[in-house]
Amino acid sequence: MGTQPQVSDPQVSPEVAAAIAEGRAVVALESTILAHGLPPGRNREVAARVEQVVRDAGAVPATIAVLDGRPVVGLDDRQLDRVCDPAAGLVKLSRRDLGPAIALGRDGATTVAGTASIAARAGVGVFATGGLGGVHRGAADSWDVSADLGVLAETPVLVVCSGVKSVLDIGATLELLETSSVPVLGYRTDRFPAFYLRESEFDVPWRVDDPKQAAAAVAAHRAYAPGQAGVLLANPVPVEFEMDRELHDRLLADGLRLLAERDVRGKDVTPVLLEHFHAASGGVSLDTNEQLVLSNAKLAAEVAVELTR
Repeated sequence: MGTQPQVSDPQVSPEVAAAIAEGRAVVALESTILAHGLPPGRNREVAARVEQVVRDAGAVPATIAVLDGRPVVGLDDRQLDRVCDPAAGLVKLSRRDLGPAIALGRDGATTVAGTASIAARAGVGVFATGGLGGVHRGAADSWDVSADLGVLAETPVLVVCSGVKSVLDIGATLELLETSSVPVLGYRTDRFPAFYLRESEFDVPWRVDDPKQAAAAVAAHRAYAPGQAGVLLANPVPVEFEMDRELHDRLLADGLRLLAERDVRGKDVTPVLLEHFHAASGGVSLDTNEQLVLSNAKLAAEVAVELTR
């Protein structure tokens, strides 16, 4: 038998590597929002602001992407510029795409599933993002379910997000998380957030009211579910940046019609819907998106610090 091809370890920045080795707090950050979720220019500004928020809260930021076929954990300024440049043409990488992208030397921005997988491989156990993927409406016929859910159930990473987008079937998403034994914690809320909105109609199973409680729940779950220790911490968008519900509902109805008319499916749903919200809201949704990401990064860093105590 021939030998198998060698696969390189992730390229971990010196700052992130030192923090991991010394047991200091590190927060993984995804790159899909930078390459596909925000307009050029603003995406680079947000990248810098999110990393600074993590630092200000006492942790080390580790933005993740795949560049030249190598997973990178902790992008430097030049690499962030590249990820944020539309001309670079980064593709969207979920966990299933990592192997081919690495083998073929491609560049890609990592989704929640892709980022969590690389973070876990590098030894980073806390990850901040905007929203989690979930079960799409009509999934009983289409089988359209985000890989984020399966990866979260199998990967020892805490994901801090503002719930799932309201275009998804939130109830079915929560049911699948329950089936997968993923703890869902609401941060200072009894209702599961719906990304642009602070509350959906669905309750959260557990509520925590400070980073110390959240960290304790994560540590206890990891102790009793070794190897399958994903946890979801749902943090509502700050109240002052919540989208007006009437505007949201109108944009959502229009967006669903748009998706149906264009027959948009799978991984294209989120970017098309986000673009619709951004354009039709006059930038309001963009401000909300940015602020919830910053809020989640801050909370993730605070929990990561508690986990190192």
